[in-house]
Amino acid sequence: MPAKRTPTMTDRIGSCDACEIDVAPPAPEAGAGEQHAFKVEGMDCAEEVGLLERALEGLVPRDRLSFDVLNGKMTVYGPVDEKALVEAVAATGMRAEPWREEPSGAAPPRRFGRREVLVAVSIAATLGGFAIHAVLDGVTAAIGSEGAGLGASVPWAARAVYLVAVVAGLWVVLPKAWYSLRALRPDMNLLMTVAVTGAIAIGEWFEAATVSALFALSLALEAWSVERARRAVAALMSLAPDTVRIRGEDGKEREVPPSEVPVGTTFVVLPGERIGLDGRVVSGQTDVDQAPITGESVPVEKGPGDPVFAGTINGSGVIEVVSTQPAGETLLARIVRQVADSQANRSQSERFVERFARIYTPVVFASALLTALVPPLVFGAAWSDWVYRALVLLVIGCPCALVIATPVAIVASLAAAARHGVLLKGGRIAEIPARIRVVALDKTGTVTYGRPTVADIVPLAEHDAEDLLRRAAALERRSTHPIAQAIVGRAEALGLEPLPARNVTAIHGKGVEGDIEGRKFWLGSHRWLEERRQETPEHHQLLEKLSAAGRSVVVVGDDQHLCGFITVADEVRPESKEALADLRRAGVHAIVMLTGDNAATADAVGREVGVDEVRAELLPEDKVAAVERLEREVGPVAMIGDGINDAPALARATLGVAMGAAGTDVAIETADVALMSDDLSKLAWLLRHSRATLSVIRWNTALALGIKAIFVVLTFAGLATLWGAVAADMGASLLVVANALRLLRR
Repeated sequence: MPAKRTPTMTDRIGSCDACEIDVAPPAPEAGAGEQHAFKVEGMDCAEEVGLLERALEGLVPRDRLSFDVLNGKMTVYGPVDEKALVEAVAATGMRAEPWREEPSGAAPPRRFGRREVLVAVSIAATLGGFAIHAVLDGVTAAIGSEGAGLGASVPWAARAVYLVAVVAGLWVVLPKAWYSLRALRPDMNLLMTVAVTGAIAIGEWFEAATVSALFALSLALEAWSVERARRAVAALMSLAPDTVRIRGEDGKEREVPPSEVPVGTTFVVLPGERIGLDGRVVSGQTDVDQAPITGESVPVEKGPGDPVFAGTINGSGVIEVVSTQPAGETLLARIVRQVADSQANRSQSERFVERFARIYTPVVFASALLTALVPPLVFGAAWSDWVYRALVLLVIGCPCALVIATPVAIVASLAAAARHGVLLKGGRIAEIPARIRVVALDKTGTVTYGRPTVADIVPLAEHDAEDLLRRAAALERRSTHPIAQAIVGRAEALGLEPLPARNVTAIHGKGVEGDIEGRKFWLGSHRWLEERRQETPEHHQLLEKLSAAGRSVVVVGDDQHLCGFITVADEVRPESKEALADLRRAGVHAIVMLTGDNAATADAVGREVGVDEVRAELLPEDKVAAVERLEREVGPVAMIGDGINDAPALARATLGVAMGAAGTDVAIETADVALMSDDLSKLAWLLRHSRATLSVIRWNTALALGIKAIFVVLTFAGLATLWGAVAADMGASLLVVANALRLLRR
């Protein structure tokens, strides 16, 4: 049977316009009210971002710039001279134009663009030049002698074709290299340009053409990897259908794109169809598979008044839904924006690699220069030999694979988590769960459902359980108190019709009384029972036993005797115990419950789910103090909560995790992670996913640096070639990209 559960975070987001799931990276304060977005062609990695920052220093301060490499988007906060900005970007070899939003869910078109054409021309010209040289002078002469100067005899026909290969291969690189040289900030573009120019200078035309072609191919593959990551995010948006079936005033149905459907429009969803927009059911009953959005494994029952979300799958019933959000503001669209925007909030590993690359590249350049000069000048070695080795060192020193190793892994990690119903607010958050040693969690709404339910019915005297429940429901029928609603709800669930009650009166602080079938009945607390002097020692002993289990006891009686007890408790989620056990298996050292509830109830719930420690009757500031103490004594702390009173502790913890219940909007804004359904088991998955992400980043870094280290040794041994170096660098780039994209399959 489909599950019927308490409203989750997604339910509340869907019903509250003020709740924003896509918490974008904070915009710079300066000019925050004005934004200009640009599409930047050629911005595929952090190297280009650094180049743009330097190019725009005179126009826009760095604290007013943000970059989205995944989408090739640059945002300027505050006023800017757009024409001057476009010209400044053009000087770097990249191209900027005003940003145009694509239709909701549209993936970028696959096309054979300028970059691909240039790569194809460069490879073809390299092969053509080699073929011409081989025909005219033989294969041995065409291969050359690795820097011995024999390349000077390359026929002019072959040289011309090789030159086409070099120009095509370096076409998008040369402007960036020139800008880097003028700024005296060497980067990979300058390294490769110097290497190719040097190869031509010593007569190695085949080497120069091969390096140009392979480097152009590696840049195209890097752009492809960014595009692949982008498509992984866009695939989330493709969950929403292309059309929505709306019903016009004439009663006829027609299909229109979701982007053309205004808020408040009624649309129809047939069995098995994906829901096109966020909305509320106005008629019909069905079950909806919300796994694409919330990760819930069981379909959820939906009826009139229940929220539904774009991208989820309708079950067996026909439903009519009134839209509550435009296509660009559905929960699904906001999740996609959150994942994309998260890149601006870079991870610790990304920041380290970027700092390292800024130092690493000049060091490589200086090392190559020393390699070319010192042996010939100091030891009398052959110039052509050591200049060639210096050129190889420049090529293998290119930081391309190192620079892309981490960002691709982070984007893949964010997209995989979003698919799993776990929303991470920034790239830096992807690494934090791997370090968590302590989990502190709220009770109400986190371990429990956050709503009372009837636990036990204990009839006394001549009454049975059904009779006792019907009389209690009769007295509580018009009350809005949560306990009263729990009693009435249980009676309705069992199909029991409450008895008619007259003259029902609430007694402040005690309970309620009224006439049922001509007799006066009352319902209230243990204290009221004592005041009425109807309690016996046996009753007292039974009441103490029921209360010790952490439950609230409702006493029902009449003027003659005690009718029975009904216990009410906040029901523990069935998955909570196993979820906490899974956290231990995931490496968590301690699990502590922090709650404002009374000690007896908290202890009972804590024993049931298996926490290590229970701290009850805490105020919000007490929870903060508890988190700080746990962090000092044990290690990094993840705090899981759902309400306003949890917000300070969520903000203070190493990792704040928000679940759905009352006050979710505050929890979401404060937390680092938002669970898209009230499923505590997602946290253990997140810890493992974060460790997998860190493992991928470490392996990528080791691969990138390890391959370079091997080639450095081979270079000084005289065993490395220019084309071999660039092939190795390209291979390293492919390896790190392929390794990072494995995270999408988790």
